[in-house]
Amino acid sequence: MSIPQKKVLCLFDIDGTLTESRKVITPIMTQFLLKLKTKVSIGFVGGSDLPKQIEQLGEDLVKQADFSFSENGLVAYKGENLIHKNDLKTAIGEGRLRKFIDKTLALLSTVDIPVKRGTFIEFRNGMINVSPIGRNCSQAERDDFDKYDKEHHIRQGMIDKLIPEFGDIFTFSIGGQISFDVFPHGWDKRYCLQFCTGFDEIHFFGDKTSPGGNDYEIFSDGRVIGHTVKNPEDTQAQCNSLFLS
Repeated sequence: MSIPQKKVLCLFDIDGTLTESRKVITPIMTQFLLKLKTKVSIGFVGGSDLPKQIEQLGEDLVKQADFSFSENGLVAYKGENLIHKNDLKTAIGEGRLRKFIDKTLALLSTVDIPVKRGTFIEFRNGMINVSPIGRNCSQAERDDFDKYDKEHHIRQGMIDKLIPEFGDIFTFSIGGQISFDVFPHGWDKRYCLQFCTGFDEIHFFGDKTSPGGNDYEIFSDGRVIGHTVKNPEDTQAQCNSLFLS
């Protein structure tokens, strides 16, 4: 009598896991994921909105995935079908949001860093993304800030000043190279798990899995088998070993 095959879902962070930070997925990784999909179900979960997710992964790959969770799952697709949508304004209210944005803008004006550009606050459907250098910076400026922040902890310093006033409603999570995410408690990447039913195993692959990183909560969730990766090549190597060898 044959043993029934386990139903397995592999969820992937995007930046630093499937792509280099804010860069487009390579054809090699795309083909690898489609090969992996013949063995397990696959899904993507990231903090960016759906247009940015499509920009990085390609519309065809996003549509072919079993799940696509943008903004941590506040916008959730199963295949090509929208199955859920939620928004920050409804949950928090305009008054509290305005106070947070005012406070953050005031802090941004005091941050002493070598370079500042534009788009320091990006309001998304399910979160606020705050970037001390500004999201309009070039890739070279992004890389330089990443090094500077590792030494001077600019992002963590801002978070430490925001927590006393807003820590009762917001979670703060550092991810990528230049920004941190702000969202209601429970609206981290674990939010998407409510839609991932019917699987024997759920594996998550991410690069920011330490406490404070934006993959930590889902990585350490009891419903998930977490895997820390160093880069897209490491993601591919680990998946090969686990599912394709």
